[in-house]
Amino acid sequence: MTAVLLSVIILFTPQSGVPDSPPGTDKVVHVLLFALLAATGLWARLPRVPLLAGLVAYAVVSEVLQWLIMPLGRGGDVLDGLVDVAGVALGWLVARFTYAGSRPR
Repeated sequence: MTAVLLSVIILFTPQSGVPDSPPGTDKVVHVLLFALLAATGLWARLPRVPLLAGLVAYAVVSEVLQWLIMPLGRGGDVLDGLVDVAGVALGWLVARFTYAGSRPR
């Protein structure tokens, strides 16, 4: 639950509340955030297919919402969505190899 709350804060904080950072940092945050969501969901033994499909949908919806909700002052970015999906894959790999043969697959 903490990872989900963290994702909402990171993804939906208005631009004015986001600190300046070096170029590319945003992509690193996206991949690590979605890797965390995937890995913790799998470690919690949530059903794999619905979890991973839901996270891909969350990646798409979060970018669309950032693009549509003007008060946030943020823009949706297709590349951010793709990086989110890469993070889901990374989280799945981390969870899979952490379990070394036991769930999740």
